[in-house]
Amino acid sequence: MDILKVSTLLAAIGMMSFGSSTAFAQADDCIARGDLDQMYCDMDGDLVADAPPADQQVDPDTLVFAYTPVEDPAVYADIWQPFLEHLEKVTGKDVHFFAVQSNSAEVEAMRSGRLHVAGFSTGPTPFAVNLAGAVPFALMGGDDGRFGYTLQLYTRVDSGIDKIEDLKGKRVAHTSPTSNSGNLAPRALLPGQGIVPEQDYEVVYSGSHDQSILGVVAGDYDAAPVASEVVERMVQRDLYDPNEVKIIYESKPFPTTSFNYAYNLKPELIEKIKEAFFTFDMKGTALGEEFKGVSKFVPVTYQKDWDVIREIQAANGVKYTPDNLK
Repeated sequence: MDILKVSTLLAAIGMMSFGSSTAFAQADDCIARGDLDQMYCDMDGDLVADAPPADQQVDPDTLVFAYTPVEDPAVYADIWQPFLEHLEKVTGKDVHFFAVQSNSAEVEAMRSGRLHVAGFSTGPTPFAVNLAGAVPFALMGGDDGRFGYTLQLYTRVDSGIDKIEDLKGKRVAHTSPTSNSGNLAPRALLPGQGIVPEQDYEVVYSGSHDQSILGVVAGDYDAAPVASEVVERMVQRDLYDPNEVKIIYESKPFPTTSFNYAYNLKPELIEKIKEAFFTFDMKGTALGEEFKGVSKFVPVTYQKDWDVIREIQAANGVKYTPDNLK
């Protein structure tokens, strides 16, 4: 399997605009779509796009898979290879890995029909659902079926910042506007702890969770809210010394990266994709080594498991439009 065969798609997709996507007929006669784009309909009220008519469903010879933008896409191509080989075996399809470098490129790829199965980060998942017809169905979890990560607020051990109130007047790194733990959650949750982002401290966007934590270590930022799962993987790869930082706040758990199929795939193919995810054993694989504490994929629904995320985004006035997906 040539796992990077479709990497040439990246530049082309990154330059495309959402307004040019007309891969599927608009649901002009739809009377219920909620926050979904005009391309989709939600007659059953489950908050994700309904399957289109049979003549608009697709059964591609090659499945294109992408994982959420990460600090080193090349490393993750190797990490995901055992699973992609399993996906090939179960579905009987060729599978190619698409190394995305931005949330907008990944969402646009699925919206335009170029991406069939994808992992979307927590915050961008509602954008993928509403703009691209993504249907979340799985998360990484443990043997007991549990899953989730937390918002952790880090500062240097020698910063003089010991509690949230000490952030007043400081320079704090948020990751990106659509990030849940890196931006939206702290904006929604920290006011209840006595601190208001941008009012009480200066917000600086770092671009990613890894850049936020590395910036704290380097002294570029006084503090940073980041996703616990990202920080844990950075420690595993010795990207920074955890003894140089400390946590001054931690939230309740949020859902992790969602795994999605495109709404317009044929039902038989969707069932095979689900079978591949739910029969894959991560133990002893590169994937299992990379994501400590998880051993399998567990089933989820967008309506139930992303409720807290939609609540946080609503509290921040988030609208699911292409311009708001950064």
